Amino acid sequence: MLGRIPILELSPQVDEGLWPATAFSGEVIPFQATAFREGHDLIGVDLLLLDPAGVQTEHRMRPIAPGTDRWEALVQLQAEGLWRYRIQAYADEFATWKHNAEVKIPAGIDVELMFTIGHDILARAAADKRRSTAERRHLSESVKAVSDTARTADDRLAAALDSRIVSILDARPVVSLPTLSPTRSVMVERTRAGVGSWYEFFPRSEGAKKLPDGSWKSGTFRTAAKRLPEVAAMGFDVVYLPPIHPIGRSFRKGPNNTLDAGPNDPGSPWAIGGPEGGHDAIHPDLGTEKDFAYFLGKAKQSGLEVALDLALQASPDHPWVAQHPEWFTTLPDGSIAYAENPPKKYQDIYPINFDNDPIGLRDEVLRIVRHWMSLGVRIFRVDNPHTKPLDFWEWLIHTVNTTDPDVVFLAEAFTRPAILKTLAKAGFQQSYTYFTWRNTKEELEEFLDGLAHETADFLRPNLFVNTPDILTEYLQFGGPAAFKVRAAIAATAAPSWGVYSGFELFENVARAGAEENIDNEKYEYRPRDYAKAQTLGRSLAPYLTMLNRARSEHSALRQLRNLHVHASDDDSILVYSKYLAGAFTRSGKPDAIIVVANVDPHSVRETIVHLEVAQFGIQPGAEFEVKDIVTGARWTWGADNYVRLDAFTEPVHILSVKVGS
Repeated sequence: MLGRIPILELSPQVDEGLWPATAFSGEVIPFQATAFREGHDLIGVDLLLLDPAGVQTEHRMRPIAPGTDRWEALVQLQAEGLWRYRIQAYADEFATWKHNAEVKIPAGIDVELMFTIGHDILARAAADKRRSTAERRHLSESVKAVSDTARTADDRLAAALDSRIVSILDARPVVSLPTLSPTRSVMVERTRAGVGSWYEFFPRSEGAKKLPDGSWKSGTFRTAAKRLPEVAAMGFDVVYLPPIHPIGRSFRKGPNNTLDAGPNDPGSPWAIGGPEGGHDAIHPDLGTEKDFAYFLGKAKQSGLEVALDLALQASPDHPWVAQHPEWFTTLPDGSIAYAENPPKKYQDIYPINFDNDPIGLRDEVLRIVRHWMSLGVRIFRVDNPHTKPLDFWEWLIHTVNTTDPDVVFLAEAFTRPAILKTLAKAGFQQSYTYFTWRNTKEELEEFLDGLAHETADFLRPNLFVNTPDILTEYLQFGGPAAFKVRAAIAATAAPSWGVYSGFELFENVARAGAEENIDNEKYEYRPRDYAKAQTLGRSLAPYLTMLNRARSEHSALRQLRNLHVHASDDDSILVYSKYLAGAFTRSGKPDAIIVVANVDPHSVRETIVHLEVAQFGIQPGAEFEVKDIVTGARWTWGADNYVRLDAFTEPVHILSVKVGS
């Protein structure tokens, strides 16, 4: 039903309020609505915002995109918890009178009638006891001046439109026909739910040693802990560990996903469960719970959080198989179905059947999650959530977050758009996306703009540049330039991004017929000599460090919704900016970044980029200074600028804009 003044298309909202919109602490939210009334009288629109403590604030909304009746207020939400908001629209009587009076009175039309109407509006405003004494005095003086027929019409009008009067009545309008929208909600979660730099490594590879007989001694939590200061020094916030549980022996995969594992092959960590235990157990090669606690402690000392893999599947040796056969799918021939993602087959993994005993499975998974939470884990990266019922995830995440709202779930949702988006709506705080498969300028423009403006009310992307399962052709054949380009875009386009270890070493050789690394770490130990690579100048670690430092120093890069795509004359030069007004930065100064990327890693490109400079706080026609964060070079730019990007040296400009004084 329409109100007296229609208020439509509220934002942020998710499916007409079916779920709360989501935000992270410190995120700047563009609250928007479409509001209008019949005829030519002017309206005002306010955002009525109720914080989690029940305190209401009012924020004046301003029209955007003239002619669309679209209104907006930018608000930075800090307090964690459920916020609620409504939009109030109303007839703005003084604004309507001011518009009419400025037209009619100088033209000599209805002069005294206009002053009579103005006198009545100003008198009502002066009688409003919610206003300060000074404001009421100024309004009363204006009332007298407007009604003083001894003055000229110009003087009377000037008294009514004095800047102080206009300011007072803009801050608190004279209102009639107030209309309220339905209530919508925004769940604000901790900052790490939306902002972070992730680094993935296998603890068994950190410190692993090959013995004289050809067998391996696994790395442990204690040897892996030695890597943590280096990860922190690169500026990462989160260390993500693939499954750390016992690994099954039955149908264990050998190197490069072969079916003939040798006695010393460690198997895939995702084939969870063996005689030593299941999802609540630690692989004995990695250590004990005490060793895991040591690892968590060292991570905390380095300023890192630890994310743990939650993979709801089982090896044929998992205790569940004997204790709860109903949790799996039994085929007509009596065998248990193993996992498949044609043409991939995972003979070492049984998928879970969530329909035979949904209550029992829910209780067990909740127990497992709370077990790791009790040890100090507050972030879970969830493996293949799209292969499990979505109502299960909605229940699990809601149940956990009701008592522990700081726990974050990341969805490895490489799946169809409808499922990916619904997983986010159901509660996942973050999601992998299609980023790894978006490589051309056209693909990236559409993709990044969609993340910032179409799905930002509910989906927080984590732009991983690679994973143990994904080594794209772009990285296989693009050389070091491809690695720089992908890292630069991931680190600047979204508040959360991630890399899998080996990325900084330019590991780019794929297994034949697969989009993943040869000698994949999923099936064998892969110790790496990071220090040697850096000494030889064959490491991207300094570049990753620079990117993470830029993210730390530039608050505009820690926002999602502020990305704006600009134009260039070259089909391989991607251009976008991110801007945050001084009202929302810790320094009080505006922050603006322009990214110009040559996404063709095999070329040198020269072109003109065309900037909508108002998008990052510059007046049209003005010149401004930019500094390249990558190289330190400085230039004076305007709306149209020549660029030359050599993929074989530096394929990306990350430009800090000097805005204002």
